[in-house]
Amino acid sequence: MMNPLALIDKYYPVENELRHILLVHSRSVADKALAMARKHPELNLDLNFIEEAAMLHDIGIFETDADGIYCFGKYPYICHGYLAREGYPRHALVCERHTGAGLSLQSILEQNLPIPHRDMIPVSLEEQIICFADKFYSKTKLDKEKSVEKARKSIEKHGDEGLTRFDAWCKLFL
Repeated sequence: MMNPLALIDKYYPVENELRHILLVHSRSVADKALAMARKHPELNLDLNFIEEAAMLHDIGIFETDADGIYCFGKYPYICHGYLAREGYPRHALVCERHTGAGLSLQSILEQNLPIPHRDMIPVSLEEQIICFADKFYSKTKLDKEKSVEKARKSIEKHGDEGLTRFDAWCKLFL
């Protein structure tokens, strides 16, 4: 078992607003993912992995340019999922595949997104539940969980592909 806080400390060593945002957001996502996983013991999900990966899913944000959340790096925010690689391949897949409701290669190419050209869609149930839980929390309104309808609306802006996945997750995890 790995210690996600040790990895967070490595990249976010200073107590500041960015670290606070990352920790509060990641804890909210982890708690929601774990609550849904516990509600569905029949899915036999790996709870330790869900907690670790949910805590780390946004670890790459410090390398992006998103001044609204105190990120002053050089990459566009959409790149945060594949940045900050650390030798935990299973955890890295969660980071890479959680953007939106996942991004297909076709969608990446159609939108000309500045990320690697490959499918970045959550595959394992653990990846899916973390990605789904993430849709309920923003980094700008840390204290507020979005309703299903609000989360759905934010996914809807990016097309039907993600919305179809989100709706399937509602049936599977809620």
